[in-house]
Amino acid sequence: MLIKNIEQRIKVNKVVSLSAIAFAVFIVIAGFFFAYKMIEDSRKSIYILDNGVPVLAKQTDVLLNRPVEYKAQIELFHRLFFTLAPDDTYIKDNIQKSLYLIDDSGKKEYTNLREKGFYNQIIASSSMVSIHTDSVKLDMEQKKFAFFGKQMITRKSSVITRKLITEGFFEDIIRSPNNPHGVILKNWRILDNEEISNQTKNSY
Repeated sequence: MLIKNIEQRIKVNKVVSLSAIAFAVFIVIAGFFFAYKMIEDSRKSIYILDNGVPVLAKQTDVLLNRPVEYKAQIELFHRLFFTLAPDDTYIKDNIQKSLYLIDDSGKKEYTNLREKGFYNQIIASSSMVSIHTDSVKLDMEQKKFAFFGKQMITRKSSVITRKLITEGFFEDIIRSPNNPHGVILKNWRILDNEEISNQTKNSY
């Protein structure tokens, strides 16, 4: 009877000891996990000085914002490439900025329009050209985009509105002052630039 009691106590002690060890290991692992999470969260916290007052800001995952940056880059390119004034210097500056965002396909289209006399017509007729973005669609798997918008050509006597649909591909590159989003557009082409309206201005 005494031996059985001793054996039972030994078993109970073993169970208690093993449970205590397992619980201690769990506490240590949980402590490491929470400490790691706290360090990660602290790395995402940055302070920005606003007139000398530190303001807490949170960093976000770059990958979460990447589709937004792709769309912003596509819109920026189209706005620079198609926003024109009757000023040769202004046109060249805008085109030069836009060509930092695209491969040779952008330069080919610029050369094509220049040879057709498009820019000379803008200057000669004192026209203003602007665009309106309707939507930008992304295919993240193929890294492909489609731009849908309208191009407005404002002349002294009329306002011409053209459909503007383009497509191309996008690729990540190193960020730079001339390409802050770190995206380059590739194999870009205009699919549709059909005139959809021509409104005559009232002359008094």
